[in-house]
Formats: sequence, structure tokens, C-alpha cells
Amino acid sequence: MLAGNMSRWGLVPDVQLDRNSPVPLYFQVASRIQQLIEEGELPVGGRLENEVELADRLGVSRPTMRRAIGYLVDRGMLVRKRGVGTQIVQPKLRRPVELSSLYDDLVKSGQRPHTEITVLEIRPAPDAIAEALGIPFGTEITWMERLRYSDGEPLALMHNAVPVDVLRLTRADLAERGLYQLLRAAGHHPRMANQTVGAKAATAQEAKLLGERRGAPMLTMTRTAWDAEGRAVEYGSHLYRAGRYSFELTLTT
Repeated sequence: MLAGNMSRWGLVPDVQLDRNSPVPLYFQVASRIQQLIEEGELPVGGRLENEVELADRLGVSRPTMRRAIGYLVDRGMLVRKRGVGTQIVQPKLRRPVELSSLYDDLVKSGQRPHTEITVLEIRPAPDAIAEALGIPFGTEITWMERLRYSDGEPLALMHNAVPVDVLRLTRADLAERGLYQLLRAAGHHPRMANQTVGAKAATAQEAKLLGERRGAPMLTMTRTAWDAEGRAVEYGSHLYRAGRYSFELTLTT
């Protein structure tokens, strides 16, 4: 239960943790605290409990609790003050940060995305994809292969898998909207992902689809995304034209 008057202290209610989930415990704790701050249940200006006491009460290790708090400090939602403790500084109306898709990125940059759907079918999940999604081998997924255009020019070849019980997809949906838009509309907001970026040379088929020469440099990206509840909602394996696309990272210490 939350305390009645929290003008000074913010008491975090018990957090339901899924210890079998691939989502790290620190991120589960941090996500719940972020949600409470954004919803105003933990007031701006209030202080969190001592990290040691909070870790013991929530049933996590002290390093896990420290990492969860550090995650929110890095995002400007909390601040550590000597002699004061950990204070909530982020306004409750803050828009939560979400993962973006290529479709989102193109729209935001003023370009015109267009999608050509080459494959859309329900099939048993291959072992590697089932393992990435944390679902039983053979679970039904919607498998899709799409060619994404930007201002009429091919930009990326995308392969995605979404568990059928997460979202049912149609060609009309995917032609008009991005996958992450559809996931968010269904209540599955991607909040965390494991992502690997690499490079390769285009095969003859890939080069033909993307309007490149065989052997042209390509960027690769594989991603597994989870929603705020810790459920895997998407696996993706994408190929981008290196001359038209780049990944930008901001690193902090």
C-alpha cells in the first residue's frame, strides 16, 4: 500500500517480479518505479526509501536495486543528493521513452515510407527464434518478410516474427502502418530490446531486391523486443543499404 501523505517520502509498493523472464530484474524494478512516477503515485519532490531497505522489501539483491536506481538516475527521473537521499525529480507528465521502428524513424524525418509485403504467414517458430522470444519450440508465430521503401527507393529488407497470441496481423495493417504502431495500438508497448548490429555483403537476391550490386556492403540488425510487462513481442532480422542508412548511438559512462 502507498503511504497516505507522501510529500516527503515515496513508498514503492511491492513489485511483481517474473524471475523466469529474460528481462533483467533491475529493469523490471526500474520500469515499475518509472510507471509510478509517470502516473503521479510517486510524487515529484519526494524521496525514495533507502536502497538497502527497498532491496530487502522487494526481495532483490542490493546490486540489483542499485542498478535499477542508477538506470532511472541516468534518465533524469531520480537524482542522488548527499545528505538527502534519492529524490524524484521527473515531472509526472513526461512522455515515456519507447523503442522506435524504421517506419517511425522515416515518418519523423519527413520521408515517405512504403511497404511491400512479400511473405505473411503463420508457422511454427524455428528453434532459434523460439529461444530468442522465450517461447516453447513450435509455438505459432506470424512470420513476415517486407521490403521497406523511403521516398520510392528501397531501403531495407525486414524479417520479423510476432507470437500469434500477442497480435494478429493482416497485409492491410502492415501496408498502412508500422509494426511497432500496431503493437502499441494492441497494448504492447515495446520498452526494452536486445539488439545486435553487424555488416555483410549482399547476396545476389538481396542486391536485386534492394537495387544494389551483388557483394555491396549491407548493415544487419537483429532484435528481440519486450513490452512493459516483460513479454517478448517481436523478433526482427533486418538488412539495410549501408550507403543509405546508419545507426546512431549515444554512449554515457
